[in-house]
Amino acid sequence: MKQIKIGKSDVYTTPLGLGTNKVGGHNLFQNLDEQDGYDLLREALKQGINFLDTAYVYGLGRSEEIIGDVLQDYDRSKVIIATKAAQDQSHDMAINNSPEFIKKAVDEALLRLKTDYIDIFYIHFPDKDTPKDEAIETLDEIRKAGKIRAIGVSNFSLAQIKEANKNGKVDIVEDQFSLVHQAPVKEELKYLQENNISFVPFFPLASGLLTGKYYLKDWEKFKNSDGGKLLGDFSEKQYDDAMKGIDGIRKIAADHQATVTQTVLAWYMANPAISVVIPGARNADQVKSNAAAMKVDLTSDEYQKIDQLFSNF
Repeated sequence: MKQIKIGKSDVYTTPLGLGTNKVGGHNLFQNLDEQDGYDLLREALKQGINFLDTAYVYGLGRSEEIIGDVLQDYDRSKVIIATKAAQDQSHDMAINNSPEFIKKAVDEALLRLKTDYIDIFYIHFPDKDTPKDEAIETLDEIRKAGKIRAIGVSNFSLAQIKEANKNGKVDIVEDQFSLVHQAPVKEELKYLQENNISFVPFFPLASGLLTGKYYLKDWEKFKNSDGGKLLGDFSEKQYDDAMKGIDGIRKIAADHQATVTQTVLAWYMANPAISVVIPGARNADQVKSNAAAMKVDLTSDEYQKIDQLFSNF
């Protein structure tokens, strides 16, 4: 299976990972079943997905704890764990990038994950006060101590990424990107490619919009869904444009005997600007279906066609 190198680190991962905000993320989603979380993690590993993306804020550590439980049954060296922190629970969840907080956050994540190292550690959000390069230097000290292997930032603006990468130590960036959210990160992606920094998009399926389960007539249904609320300012016109694009993807998907979701994920994996795509899942069946995207091999013409279908974005 194809392996992707993360930035300048020695971390290698599959191009398809798993976002785990629905694993123990009771503060983010309603009616989550923790057993489903355990099962879908095991299904991901069974399917050859070795990249698990989590964060403290997913259940205030519960996602990390569940992953830590599951890890005990696997060869740790074969699983890539990425986690994030910035929310300081001791100060009403204020965003904190101070050296003291970062060191504490890494140590606490290690305990929850029941491991002695984390493959990728992200600063989840930038704070207002800490110089970005200073925060990265703190992570570099932690890396040299063997507690983490690669350094990442998430939800940083391009200017903040450049400040963080002042000494060339950022390996990976996670930011919002999808077929319907491209323009805001166009310049960012160019900078990342020029500086050997890997990129991981979050909301790759646009909170369900790009899965094929919605149609032109379903605007109100989508707007009032959890996904529609997460996307926030997405307009009805944008929704209609996206649905027209999805209709075009349905034709390509049929040629591959694949689902719309699998075809969209295949587009991300074929995109040279993207290192790893991390769709979330609520149960093992969804993980198994997503994993099949690794077998969808788009032609150059099909890749360009999907590009064109979403050129308005």
